[in-house]
Amino acid sequence: MDKISNGWFSEISEFWPGNSFSLQVEQVLHHEKSEYQDILVFKSKSFGNVLVLDGVIQATEKDEFAYQEMITHIPLFAHPNPKKVLVVGGGDGGVLREVVKHPQVESVTLCEIDKGVIEASRRFLPKMAAGFDHPKVTLFIGDGLEFMRSRKGEFDVIITDSSDPIGPAQGLFERSYYELLKSALTPGGIICSQAESMWLHLDTIKNLQKFCKELYPVVEYAYCSIPSYPGGSIGFLICSTSNQSCSKPIREITSDVQKQMQYYTEQVHSASFVLPNFAAKELNQ
Repeated sequence: MDKISNGWFSEISEFWPGNSFSLQVEQVLHHEKSEYQDILVFKSKSFGNVLVLDGVIQATEKDEFAYQEMITHIPLFAHPNPKKVLVVGGGDGGVLREVVKHPQVESVTLCEIDKGVIEASRRFLPKMAAGFDHPKVTLFIGDGLEFMRSRKGEFDVIITDSSDPIGPAQGLFERSYYELLKSALTPGGIICSQAESMWLHLDTIKNLQKFCKELYPVVEYAYCSIPSYPGGSIGFLICSTSNQSCSKPIREITSDVQKQMQYYTEQVHSASFVLPNFAAKELNQ
């Protein structure tokens, strides 16, 4: 709550020193300290309800669809037949909502360490949390690293919808985690992970890419625009165990599926891999 002053919430973090994003607060809807983190939900004047974990915005009703659609549909449309999907993190339910739009998907498991995030999202972000009620969804409350250790060759696509590499999510940015991801994939499987902003975290992204290129034959970075995230954009690290690039959809995006989207299109999928020159010089080496 110390992030709210004079009616404004300000996102201040050591992970983006010298930068701050602020939203005017109309009402604090929920605040608790769970076993793992500080959970805050407030109604903002211009971005709708906002979910904040440890002082960092995770989702707002105004722009959440951009992130949720891109982190989900890039890997799913790059896979020829995604039947079993795992989501690590994603306790707000937004990725689940997007995954079940794919009729090919037979089951999706969500592994979230903090049940408090799920409960708060169900109450205050119902359009995102709608995915929890789908019959294809199975919930696992616990540590994603521990969950992964018992899974071998099980999932076609794994999506890591994590917060930043400080606090509970730090282990999800380490080589050992990406080794577990690889072992949990079926042949030709794809992973897609939240991979920070090219405007603020090029060193973090380069480090992720470096060890991932030692593990996977295809490692690529894509990004989308989202105004409530630091730097106004967020990136995705996409790794495939096949030799095929994920930069273009390989399955038809039917009109029934496309009309459910607000951000993702076939053209946006491809364009998201085209990096501005300063980032391309660092990441496309």
